[in-house]
Amino acid sequence: MEGTYEQSLEALADAGRRAAGENELDDALNAVAESLGDVVAADAVVVRVADAQGALYARSVVSRSQALAAELAGSSFTTSELFRYDGSADRLPGAVSRAARRGHAAEVILLPVAIDGQATGSVELFRAATPFSAWEKAAAAVAASQIGLVLRAAGTENGTNMDGSLALAGDALGAALDSGRGAEEVVRVAVRASGAEGALLWQPRADGSLELVASVGPSASLAAAAKPGSSLPTEHEPLRLEQSSDGSGRATATLTLGQPPLGVLQLVFGPGGAPSQRELERLGTFAVRAAQALRAGEHAQATSVELERSRALLTVVWQAIAELSLAHTIDTAVTRVSELLGEERVAIYLAEGNRLHPQAVTGSPAELAVAERLLELAFGPLRVQGMLHVTDAAADLQLAPVRDAIGDAGIESILALPLVAREELVGLLTIYLPRGRVLDPNEIALLTALASQVAVAAQNAQLHERTERLAAERKEALASERESAKRLRALYEISRSFAQSLSLDATLEAVTGAAVELLDADAAVIRMKGDRGDQLVPHAPHVADSRLAAPLRPLLEREQSIEKLPGRRLFRMGKPLVLDTVSARRLGASYELLVPFLEQGATVVVVPIATTAELLATLTVVSLDPSRRLGDEQVETALFVAGQAALAIENARLTQERKDFADTMQRSLLPRGVPEVEGLDVGAVYEPSARLEVGGDVYDFLTLPDGKLAVVLGDASGHGVAATADMALAKFAFRSLVRLYPDPGELLAQANEVALGELAGGTFVTMVCLTVDPASGTVRAACAGHPPVRVLGPDGEVSLLAPGGLALGVEADQRYESAETILAPGAALCVYTDGLAEARRDGDQYGEERLHAALSSGRELSAQALAEHVVADARAFAGEPGDDYAVVVIRRT
Repeated sequence: MEGTYEQSLEALADAGRRAAGENELDDALNAVAESLGDVVAADAVVVRVADAQGALYARSVVSRSQALAAELAGSSFTTSELFRYDGSADRLPGAVSRAARRGHAAEVILLPVAIDGQATGSVELFRAATPFSAWEKAAAAVAASQIGLVLRAAGTENGTNMDGSLALAGDALGAALDSGRGAEEVVRVAVRASGAEGALLWQPRADGSLELVASVGPSASLAAAAKPGSSLPTEHEPLRLEQSSDGSGRATATLTLGQPPLGVLQLVFGPGGAPSQRELERLGTFAVRAAQALRAGEHAQATSVELERSRALLTVVWQAIAELSLAHTIDTAVTRVSELLGEERVAIYLAEGNRLHPQAVTGSPAELAVAERLLELAFGPLRVQGMLHVTDAAADLQLAPVRDAIGDAGIESILALPLVAREELVGLLTIYLPRGRVLDPNEIALLTALASQVAVAAQNAQLHERTERLAAERKEALASERESAKRLRALYEISRSFAQSLSLDATLEAVTGAAVELLDADAAVIRMKGDRGDQLVPHAPHVADSRLAAPLRPLLEREQSIEKLPGRRLFRMGKPLVLDTVSARRLGASYELLVPFLEQGATVVVVPIATTAELLATLTVVSLDPSRRLGDEQVETALFVAGQAALAIENARLTQERKDFADTMQRSLLPRGVPEVEGLDVGAVYEPSARLEVGGDVYDFLTLPDGKLAVVLGDASGHGVAATADMALAKFAFRSLVRLYPDPGELLAQANEVALGELAGGTFVTMVCLTVDPASGTVRAACAGHPPVRVLGPDGEVSLLAPGGLALGVEADQRYESAETILAPGAALCVYTDGLAEARRDGDQYGEERLHAALSSGRELSAQALAEHVVADARAFAGEPGDDYAVVVIRRT
């Protein structure tokens, strides 16, 4: 740190030596300022010198920022402001405070420069990164003392050296003044720097005459100057000094600013204050810098216009991109055009076919007719111009067809631009102008560019909105399709449950499940008439959320009196009942339990499930969530489900009744028990199909006069009542023929003739017939299209007693051979219908191999237990039987 401090002092000392060697005051001050800036790493250093009036002007500015340097060079403050400064930031002079904010200074040092106790100048230091340290502030104080010595040595403690002032003022102007204050800044800086009483700035008009654009100074001083007129300084004599002719002793210096002239600057000096030849030369240099400042101002003005145009274009483009809204795009474009041109009557029309439609119009509706005529003209002979300007709308012959509309709308002059994007007409931009309003080239260029952008933005917005509309329509169509799909799925589930299982319970479960899913409800239940016909008994309650099952169970599983249903007449008409608290209390039972839920916003609908002649059931649907109320649409859906369910339920009920009838008939044809024959153990099992229609399985026993046991087991083709009738025929044929034809083969031959005469065409009966002599163990068997007899030996081996033959009722004159074997004690016979062996699981049959294994594993069982064991093994493999099972087992004891 000590080394750094010594280096800093050495740098300041060197700056003092260099300042002492300079002949010009400004060069000396610059030497000190530059060294000070390097020593303390300041962003800007300003040295000010006081004039005779006590104003402190910048004489030396060293800055890293040209913009900050220009601002500091043109700033000033009074010595009184300097005296008020006490070191706090809020007491800084206004000019210094503004510069500090502009430069984002972390700290500012402001030190007075005094000679003989009087403030003759000041030093300012600005730094943005960090505040100044104590030794840096001490270095600044040393530099301020050096500046005081420089000013004393120069003898310019009043700061009136014109040479340095003009150079500094020229630098300030050369750094580019604010474009809006260029002329005023030139005269102000010129007076301050030159010590003149006043100044006037003239600029040439288009006709060559001069126009006063700025002036400063007392009126007496300005009156002493004459308008340059034809006495303009020539190119070879750019500066002229003339004495006033009014005897006041004033002198006027006239300077031409630039070639060709951008302006003429006149400086008026008081009596005895005319500048020297050297100072005149400095004024010439200042004139060059002033011309540069004016030229920069003109360039800045043009740049400002161009920026404004770009800003307008970007606003429209940004709005279009941000919103992708046609209305926002059009409104933004109209607003920007109105602001830029200063005209209120601006309209944009969009084209649809050959017609225009107003989008943003500030005038009369009559303007639409005028706009459509303008569009015709723009796309006629004048189309190549891209812009149509009608200076006098009322007198224009091409607008004669819409002259009345022009008068009604109060239109004087019109500017119209077709909006075309990708060779497609998008619309028309119109500006209704006052008569005589002429647009300059910048405005025309702006409108042309803006029209192109508006056309593209509007077209994109139209495409976006069209896409959004199509997307919305597609979404609506998809929602409708989903709803239709849900309905079809519900109908399918109801139909599938009935078709697959032919079960009334499965159908009811499908209906309640479909109702909950389609209506987005919480629960549903079907109530059907009970056996006595006075109560509606709940069936197949369905709850969407298992957590609600327990609290909803009392609501769903209680019976309901038919007499208390107020909507029975409505139900017969197919009308639903939407419950409220009053009707729920009146209904009582389970509906009364719904009252607290109804009071909290739940909805409950009771829908009839009925045919044209009878009320079959009611469907009750519950939605507990007030945000998912069952409205008209949901009620219609519930009626749809109920309508589909009515037919399925009626069919299921009738089919169930038919099954019960056929099953009763079938069981009446089966023996009530098994015969008791000494030396034989007989067992039999009949397992009906899970389907609603019964099969044609039959078996029977008969003890013959010679003590033998005759056994028959058959399977009629088909199902239902017809199969049951064929079963009855088979049983009748067995019972009537077995005594006459005790041999199984002969019996089947005779039974075949009976079947040919009695069975309907296309039907047949498979049958196995056997006789067992309990004394000798002799077994004789014959088969007509039926699986062979299984013989289970005492050791568990299974063999076949397999005489073949055609099923009964197919062809006449059939012969059936009888096969014979000896049944050893402990051995058993097993006959069965093909539904057992053909039972399936996932396409795989139960089959003979599994049957033989089951027989072998049950060889120690009784005949009845073995029959039950075989059926249980088949059920374990295939589940509920798809066809009837009939199994008969005969064991020799």
